Amino acid sequence: MKTPADSAPPGVWDVAGPYSLPQTLGILARGPGDTTVRLTPHAAWLAFNTPAGAATLGVTTHGAELHVRAWGPGAEDALAGAAALLGRHDDWSAFDSPTFAATLPSRVKEARRRNPAVRLPSTGRMIDALVPAILEQKVTALEARRGYSTLLRKFGSAAPGAGIDPNVPADLRVAPTPEQWAAIPSWEWHQAGVGPQRSATVQRVLRSASGVERLSQLPADEAGIKLQSIPGIGQWTAAEVTQRTHGSPDHVAVGDYHLAAYVGWALAGKPVDDATMLELLEPWRGHRQRVVRMLQLSGFRKPTLGPRMSIQDHRGH
Repeated sequence: MKTPADSAPPGVWDVAGPYSLPQTLGILARGPGDTTVRLTPHAAWLAFNTPAGAATLGVTTHGAELHVRAWGPGAEDALAGAAALLGRHDDWSAFDSPTFAATLPSRVKEARRRNPAVRLPSTGRMIDALVPAILEQKVTALEARRGYSTLLRKFGSAAPGAGIDPNVPADLRVAPTPEQWAAIPSWEWHQAGVGPQRSATVQRVLRSASGVERLSQLPADEAGIKLQSIPGIGQWTAAEVTQRTHGSPDHVAVGDYHLAAYVGWALAGKPVDDATMLELLEPWRGHRQRVVRMLQLSGFRKPTLGPRMSIQDHRGH
């Protein structure tokens, strides 16, 4: 019988072209307090639930190779999904083609030239992506990530191998399962700074958890549309999820507090609304998220002219 410290046989993969673990997997971590992910320039550690149980996935880069190892009862499942998670199926060839590249703004082309190692990861884990995305609805990232970190510490569990195998970070944790999320009392959500509207949306998602997880088998566009049939899930949340679960190269986070103005300044030299942002990105439909990622990696910073979104703390109320 396997114990939580057991590991599956490691895998060694050749990397086709440049590859960066931090740039590829960094999108999966919801802030520095997200203890389900630990990244260094040449190593990554991820802990998550699989149908067979919890798993820890460790990845290290060795020249042109990725060395992949997994621990826990879900180790074999983790290894089976590792290629998609690491973005090995993500294809930038159309984006990088001379014809398409000629249409890109110079800032995007230069960012792509300097960042050829980016891949878009596909985790296939809908609930793991949905819960933290819902917590980030209509609040600052700092506030949401503080709440998510609090809930992980209180209701998550130690990652397989953590504290046992010296290779696994001791503080790595697995997020709650859907059943464990659903069992969290209302006052605990409140104490974590999560308001009733967001916690209610999480509970609606959890009531259909098995069906929501099956959306990972659909194309990103279809999955995004079906997600929005759940009350409380809109375009922003669907995009934030499919970018991570499906490696969507096109979904843009419409409704983000900063993104439209950022894209507007970068592409048009002025702030714009969501509708105009989509108009600006329309020439690159199918790759709009790739364009946004390259803008973010370009080092461009928009002017800071507007008020900051205030952080409200209702935990003591």
